[in-house]
Amino acid sequence: MKNPVPQAASLLLEKLLLLVHVRPLPAGSETETPPPAAPGYYDTSCFKRGDLLEVPRTLFIHFGIYLGENRVAHLMPDILPAFTGDRRQIQQVVTNKRLILGVIAKTASIRVDTVEDFAYGGSILVNHMDRLFEDQVLGSEEAARRAEKLVGATAYSLLWNNCEHFVTYCRYGAPVSFQTDKFCETVKMIIRDQRSVLASVLVGLASIVCLGLAPSTTLPTVFIPFFLWMAG
Repeated sequence: MKNPVPQAASLLLEKLLLLVHVRPLPAGSETETPPPAAPGYYDTSCFKRGDLLEVPRTLFIHFGIYLGENRVAHLMPDILPAFTGDRRQIQQVVTNKRLILGVIAKTASIRVDTVEDFAYGGSILVNHMDRLFEDQVLGSEEAARRAEKLVGATAYSLLWNNCEHFVTYCRYGAPVSFQTDKFCETVKMIIRDQRSVLASVLVGLASIVCLGLAPSTTLPTVFIPFFLWMAG
């Protein structure tokens, strides 16, 4: 009998990706490309080379640097650059499986896409972070050149090297992620709240009841509440 834990984790990742508006693709459709937004869907006349573009999602914000001529450089998790240097393959739309495996393997690519493919129907904010950096804003041409220089395969970390780190380095000279800071503060609040210990015990007991008594269910049920209690 197959272990249901990896299957459940994979299903959870798929649901989270759908929730945050990652391009949904049915299983087994890695080679299929979903229809992009129609050309001209966005008015790019208001964008200038070197602008920082933000696309708010449900759970996070995606960032990119506008390079001009309807092109945006942005960092995306992607497993494919770890296996091939074929730019034509890598430039194809990143499927859910490529993205999930990229997150797990901590590999990504800084790629150049059209505004339509970058935003994928979402609203776009322009230079919204400038107010947070005041006099640290670099010249527009310098920001664009930095982005262009970094295009290609790169390491990925959900917390320490994501799309926000990429754009803040390009436009402000230092890699910063306010989303990471907010996430870490939220984790601290959860750890400090002793109710999380009780919640972790209940979740652990539920996993034992549903999946059976095994090291993969018993050990987390014991150690997670213990570490939360000690860190709280």
